[in-house]
Order: sequence, then structure tokens, then C-alpha cells
Amino acid sequence: MKLFPDAHRVIACFRIEENFISKDEEGRLIEEIEPHLKRLRYERDHWDGAIVGYREVERKQWSQENQQVMNRVRERCFAFDALHLPMVHCLDIAKEGEIKPHVDAVRFCGSIITGLSLMSTAVMRLALESDDSRWVKILLPQRSVYVMSGPSRYNFTHAILADKESFFKERHIPRERRISVMFRIQPEGENTT
Repeated sequence: MKLFPDAHRVIACFRIEENFISKDEEGRLIEEIEPHLKRLRYERDHWDGAIVGYREVERKQWSQENQQVMNRVRERCFAFDALHLPMVHCLDIAKEGEIKPHVDAVRFCGSIITGLSLMSTAVMRLALESDDSRWVKILLPQRSVYVMSGPSRYNFTHAILADKESFFKERHIPRERRISVMFRIQPEGENTT
């Protein structure tokens, strides 16, 4: 991890809980998501240019067992009064794929985003948007959940490193195919009636 002045501000706004789900829960989630992904081919270029080698689906309905996992994520990772977007975003990144450095468009989701990491451990790199020489790497273990909020959401780009760049503390972290199950809340100012 390369630290810079104020790196603690980023780390404080980025939380990881390892082993958030069990191997069995991970298997059931993959089993439910996989049939929807199999109908799609891996795309080379996302509409915003940030993702390479991906497939994605959004899901609203889940089996009863998987709905319990969805509820647990929402209860433990968001405020009790959060206005959740109803669709859960499932992003499948091929082994050869990557998420390039980007800042999420604020018009699509609110100040907190949460992701479950399925199938592979990955290395995320957060870099100050105004000076990308100031960065920090964060390890996202398989079956963990991460929560990004505050400065880590809007002042820093985030990237999931390609396998060839997937190093953490000078050790290569092999990156296999990875599914991220992402939860978002409504953008600020939405549904304020």
C-alpha cells in the first residue's frame, strides 16, 4: 500500500468485511446469476469506457435463500432509512478483463455503493482524481463485502486491476473471473417528496 498525506481519509471511507458470505451462499448466488449471464457474450467496451471484458445483468427478484443475503447486505452496510435502488447490479469480469480507473456518475446512484466479491479475490486501486500519483491499493477477498462512501466515492477513481497488474504488498494476487454483486442507493435529491 502506498500511502500519501490524507490517505487515512480514504481508508476511513472504505470498509471491508471478509467472509461476509459462506461458500454455500456464494455457490447459491452464482447458481442463480449464471443462467442470466450465460445468454450474454463478454463485451470489450463499456458505454463509458471504464470496463473491458464484462457481462452484466440487473436482478430484482431472488430465491428466498439469496434474498436473505440481499437483506443482510442492506441491513449491515447501509443506514436503516436508506432508499435502495430496487435492481441489484451483477457485473461479471472475465479473467482477462478489468475495470479501468473511473469515478462513478453521480446521477446513477447515491453516496454509498456496496459490492459482494464472488469467484475471485481482486485488488482495487483508488487514486486521487486530481493527482493519480496519490493512490492506495485495497485487497478485496473472495466472499467479502466492501462499502465505498464519502471521498472514496467521489474524489478518487477506482479500478479493479487486470491479472497482470494485480499486486498487493508486492505479491501477485491471481485474478480469476469475478462477479461483483453491487447494491446502490438513490441519488441525492431523488424521491424527496
